[in-house]
Amino acid sequence: MSSTLTSVLILICVFAGALIGMGLRAILPPHHRDGESRDLVKLGIGFVGTMAALLLGLLVASTKASYDVQKSEVTELSARIVFLDRVLAHYGKDADGLREQLRQGVARMLADIWPEGGVRAPQLDPSATGAEGLFEQIEALAPATESQRFLKTQAIAVGGEIAKLRWHLFEQSGTSISPPLVMIVVSWLAIIFVGFGYCAPPNATVAATLFICALSVSSAFFLILEMDRPFGGIIHIRSDAMRAALAHLGQSS
Repeated sequence: MSSTLTSVLILICVFAGALIGMGLRAILPPHHRDGESRDLVKLGIGFVGTMAALLLGLLVASTKASYDVQKSEVTELSARIVFLDRVLAHYGKDADGLREQLRQGVARMLADIWPEGGVRAPQLDPSATGAEGLFEQIEALAPATESQRFLKTQAIAVGGEIAKLRWHLFEQSGTSISPPLVMIVVSWLAIIFVGFGYCAPPNATVAATLFICALSVSSAFFLILEMDRPFGGIIHIRSDAMRAALAHLGQSS
């Protein structure tokens, strides 16, 4: 389900709670609407609101942490790719073909993870770029000097780190949000809005205010869900670091 559709459903659920509360206020007997009853309802709203705020903060922290980790990994991956290219450049002419393969692999990775125009979903599967073949060819290099042997060892180590980062990004492509947790928070918010509707006088100003509040709540969930899709959502990780790395590949020593 898309972030937009989910947010719209949350808006409907939460605002429906406010309408239910306003309806209850209209049909309940007067002794259910006296000052003591409203005071108790307000206390209940505050208690549930505190719990909802804690869980909503937990959702924001979880998705933000996951987003920041993947953004950091993209930056580190870009830096290691450039470093691998520089190691191969210092190795000598025998590695020129490998450098070209590395450049082509990064170009394919850019096209897969950040497709132009967003016409298709991001592809994070590392096997799609054929990078494993490049690392096998690095291992097949036959160094003739001590310097080349050292550079080959460095290239293998950096190549292994690049592979681990790619697979780590792939494994994190799933959602970090627990659907039951979202359902519980939304149900609590709906209960809170029932209380708001019960305590407030039924008029257009109150209805408009409650709708704006419900819209704000659904917008918060929209941002949370978008951050949970760091390569495909509106709040996505930019490709600037990887494009900068691609621009440096193939340059002379």
